Amino acid sequence: MCARVLAVDFGTSNSAAAVLDGGVPRRIRIEGDEDILPTAVFFPADRGTMRIGAAAGKALIAGEEGRYMRALKSILGTSLLHEERQIEGRRRTLSEIVTAFLIRIRERAEAETGETLTRVLSGRPVHFHSSDPGRDARAEADLRACYHAAGFDEVRFLAEPEAAARTGHGIGGSGETGLIVDIGGGTSDFSVFRMTGGRVEILASHGIRLGGTDFDHAVSMTHVMPLLGQGGQLRRTFGTGLLPVPNAIYRELATWAKIPFLYSRDTERSIEDLRRHTLEPDKIARLDAVIRNRLGHELAFAVERGKIAANASVPQSRIDMAFVEAGLSAPITPGTLNAALVEFGDRLNGALYETLLKAGTAPQQIGTVILVGGSSLMSMITRHVQDVCPGAKLQRSDAFTAVIDGLALATGEAA
Repeated sequence: MCARVLAVDFGTSNSAAAVLDGGVPRRIRIEGDEDILPTAVFFPADRGTMRIGAAAGKALIAGEEGRYMRALKSILGTSLLHEERQIEGRRRTLSEIVTAFLIRIRERAEAETGETLTRVLSGRPVHFHSSDPGRDARAEADLRACYHAAGFDEVRFLAEPEAAARTGHGIGGSGETGLIVDIGGGTSDFSVFRMTGGRVEILASHGIRLGGTDFDHAVSMTHVMPLLGQGGQLRRTFGTGLLPVPNAIYRELATWAKIPFLYSRDTERSIEDLRRHTLEPDKIARLDAVIRNRLGHELAFAVERGKIAANASVPQSRIDMAFVEAGLSAPITPGTLNAALVEFGDRLNGALYETLLKAGTAPQQIGTVILVGGSSLMSMITRHVQDVCPGAKLQRSDAFTAVIDGLALATGEAA
């Protein structure tokens, strides 16, 4: 009998693992009783044991000294993955950190199943990187290498929307054509499927590098960074006239994966120079406080919470920044949220139409659209899907578990 295959959904924002028990997906409790955990790590300054998931976030919020990192998946296929960085007393590569995270998942799965697990079926986006086949191939090779380094001998991949389709949730009867829309933390993936003889047939899949972390970045740049001096002006050291405040620090501060690398003496010197020349010293002082006190991730979490509240039309939603300065906050409404995200509309519509074109399917032939992934809960996603497929019935699958359940079902085919 072949050894069991572990299914792993290694996501930009959240991760999960599962095995197939008697033909039914059984999710692994990776962290306490939770079977879904944030894809995050925390390295204590005292060189203690790396923490993962919610425990990593709790250490950060509690103010423990150390390095917090999230959205590790987004750097697959880039040179950043293999660069050595000084992280809490030791030089490490991000590849080593991804491997350590996957080792924890394997060890927890082995403890729960009582088996040695050396075979893995991993989810992957349709494209890690849009319109760059070379980098896309490198990203899969990077992730494969991390799995091998984590102790897996056999590594296979399945596109995430195709995995979600296997659950059958929300799929109609034989002959129906539908569309999976999987909007995750880092990518947006789409699969056109047809029910044939009780089985799901994938007609075409497509994807783009766009997800929840991009939405967070846009909200941060439009709502938060102006309060830290972005968009301001600087006096020239010599001569007359004014210069714009450079955007580079703000762009990186609004990017989950790049926040930890801003905590350096070089960044502090850049901000000191801004403070000497700025017309808005109070705002640059806030930026200085964020960097010196390592508040970048708290800021990102605050943006994420504000985005979710505005998306839910919570009255008087605000992005609370009191941890930077007492009483500081940025109002955010459904209207300002939509304005921040409007730039993504054409890309989403284009990707939807491209998927239908690949499948040779007209929009009016789509009977059901199944929404998957945490970022599919954004109202803008629903609007664009309805614009493209106005006659389709919208179904919400379990946003966070459809992919891992589908991967577990697919291990039965791979075994």
